[in-house]
Amino acid sequence: MATPCSSIFLTTDIGEIRIFSRDEKKQDDMRHELQANYPDYYNKVKFYIGDVRNIQSLRDVMPGVNFIFHAAALKQVPSCEFFPMEAVRTNIEGTDNMLHAAIEAGVERVVCLSTDKAAYPINAMGISKAMMEHVITATRVSAHSAAAGHLLHPLRQRDVQPRQRDSAVCGADQGRQPHYHHHPNMTRFLMNLDEAVDLVMFAFEHANPGDLFIQKSDASTIGDLAKAVQQLFGDTGTRVIGTRHGEKLYETLMTKEERMRSEDMGNYYRVAADNRDLNYDKYFIKGQVHTQADEDYTSHNTRRLDVEGTIKKIMTTEYIQEALKEAGKA
Repeated sequence: MATPCSSIFLTTDIGEIRIFSRDEKKQDDMRHELQANYPDYYNKVKFYIGDVRNIQSLRDVMPGVNFIFHAAALKQVPSCEFFPMEAVRTNIEGTDNMLHAAIEAGVERVVCLSTDKAAYPINAMGISKAMMEHVITATRVSAHSAAAGHLLHPLRQRDVQPRQRDSAVCGADQGRQPHYHHHPNMTRFLMNLDEAVDLVMFAFEHANPGDLFIQKSDASTIGDLAKAVQQLFGDTGTRVIGTRHGEKLYETLMTKEERMRSEDMGNYYRVAADNRDLNYDKYFIKGQVHTQADEDYTSHNTRRLDVEGTIKKIMTTEYIQEALKEAGKA
C-alpha cells in the first residue's frame, strides 16, 4: 500500500523517491497502486531490491540521495526472541551499514524509526532497537566532526496493529473463530498511520543532530481494544492466551533518565542527545545532582481511552474504514 508519506512527497518538487527493500511483492503492490492512484506522479518513484545487511546494495542506491527515512527492521517480538542474532544483523548491523553508506555518499539527513520497546528493553527486539539508537548517536558524534550537516536522529513510535482487526473479520466471516488477545490488563500506546507520518515529518523538520522525538500518545488496555474491535466487526467471543515471549504489561516511550533532558514541544517531546565526550574531567556540576525524573512516560500513565474512545481512535485508521466497508458495516 502506498503510504501517506509517499503521497506527501509525490506532489512536491522532489525529483525522485527511492524505495529500497528486500520485499519485491510489496514493491510490486505499491507500484501498481501508485500507477492507479497517481498517474501524473508515479514515475517519480523508483524501486530497488536490496538488504540493509548488505552494505554494497546500500551503496548502490545512495548516489544523489539527499534524505533517508530508515524503517527497515525485524519488528516481531516472539520471532526475535527465537532468532536474536537475526535481529542483531538487521536492526543493529543493518542500521550501521545504512549510516556509513549515507555518510560516504554525502546524504544530508537521516531519520530512523525506533520503538517504545527500546526503552527499558526486556526482549531481543527491544534490545536490538535500543542498540540501534545508540549506534545512531555514536555515529552522529563521529559523523558531525567529519562531515558537517549529517543529522541522524531516531524517533520512537507504535502503530495500531492490524492483527486485532484481522482476527475479528476472520471470526465474523467464518461465524465461529474467537477473538484472541493477550492479558486484558496490558496497556499499549495507540497511533494511526497518519500520526506516525506526522511524527516522522516533525522530526525531519525540527531535529538537531542526535535528537530523539516522542509523540504524546493515548493508550488503552488490550481488553478494551478487543471490545472495541468486536463492537465494530461483531462479537465472535474472546479467548485470552496470555503474554507471549518477551512481552511487558505496559510499554515505556520515555525513561526517567530521558525525561530529565526532554523538551515539551506540544504534541511531542524532544530528548536532546548527550553531547559530552570521554573527557569527563571537563565537566563539573555544582549543587544537587539530578539524574532521573519522578516517573517514566508509559502506556499506564498516559491518557487512557475507554472502549468508546478506543473505537473513535481506531476508526481514524484507513484500513479499519476499508475493512468495515468490505464487511458491510460502514
